[in-house]
Amino acid sequence: MWLILTKLAWKNIFRNKRRTIIASTAMGIGLAALIFVDAFWMGMEENMIKTATASFLGDAQIHREGFRDEGEVSLTIQALDELTADLAEEPIVERFTQRTLASGMITSSASVSAINLVGVIPLTEKFLSKVDDAITEGVYFEGDNSRDMVIGTKLAEVLEVGLGHRVVVTVAQAESGDLSQEMFRISGIYHFADEEMNRGMVFVRIEKAQQMLAIGDGVHEIALKFTSLAYAQDSGLPFWGAYSRHGNEALSWTEILPQLEAILKMSQVSKYIMGIILFGVVVFGIVNTLFMSLYERMFEFGVLRAVGTRPLRMAQVVLFEAGALAIVSIGLGAALGCLVTAIFVHRGIDYTGIEMMGVTMQEHIYPIMAVRQFILYPIWVFVFTVIAGLYPARYVAKMFPVDAMRRSF
Repeated sequence: MWLILTKLAWKNIFRNKRRTIIASTAMGIGLAALIFVDAFWMGMEENMIKTATASFLGDAQIHREGFRDEGEVSLTIQALDELTADLAEEPIVERFTQRTLASGMITSSASVSAINLVGVIPLTEKFLSKVDDAITEGVYFEGDNSRDMVIGTKLAEVLEVGLGHRVVVTVAQAESGDLSQEMFRISGIYHFADEEMNRGMVFVRIEKAQQMLAIGDGVHEIALKFTSLAYAQDSGLPFWGAYSRHGNEALSWTEILPQLEAILKMSQVSKYIMGIILFGVVVFGIVNTLFMSLYERMFEFGVLRAVGTRPLRMAQVVLFEAGALAIVSIGLGAALGCLVTAIFVHRGIDYTGIEMMGVTMQEHIYPIMAVRQFILYPIWVFVFTVIAGLYPARYVAKMFPVDAMRRSF
């Protein structure tokens, strides 16, 4: 019986080929849109996380407790040698680098500006940030000149300086609070899509920063890169407890940037809402198509009922037709979704420089295709199509033979 119903369903949906093609194409476009949007959101989320972590933040950071809240330069990381030795042996840590962080002022012959002075180790910093890749003029700490400095393009405009120009940096020393001043030479200028970073961050060698701040060999931050980004999003990872000792705290980017984590969760909700809307449109299209087919064959249904066909069997005929229509639509939608997504996976979508949900995009967004997109969404389309077919199926099951044959004339 099931085989008979299946053959009958395929035969019936292609009685009117034009209507079936139009309906299945509309449903297929909806499925293709779901596949593409899901791939786009996955690519965008990965891009946002990569932008936030790879540019400077890192997958995780270690600080002295209270440093992130107070910014006090005397709050350096405790038991630094033991900590770095453990990190070097940690299997889930791919790279790490040490930094000093301090607020200060930078002065040129033309202007003055507030800055965040960042002391870095150039050899290890290049694996945790993209400052070296963002250099547009000059070089990124070549040679061994301790007075080399790298600044952003916006800050260079404000100070009216260029390569080789000299500037003076003023910071407050730890403990005493005395002002310390040093002259630096602009050796490199970087540019990111984030204007705040271009204007506010200044990079010098860590040894010179430590000397200015009078903190000895102390550092304020250790930035980490894990072997997998998933580790940073695992709040139950033993790593956090193991390295939050001696008065230090180990935090993932999800805790350092909780607003980004909240935004990513909101994006998931937005994706579900859009999916519901698209499925709603698909449902109305299915119901309309099935009713049009039903009214064209009203006499046939009346005869079937008159010769003793059970109401349940009549309903099954309509539901099988809905399933057959869903299968055709899924084939078209999956093919179209794969084609469109594959094109943009190769070419990318240029959102560079655009601020999206608080993060300034610095690279093209490349959608990410996943197997689940071609399994989960087609299943949803099939289920929703069959559910939508329940209404016309119920209508057919409840109609009387006399009424059906009368309406056909």
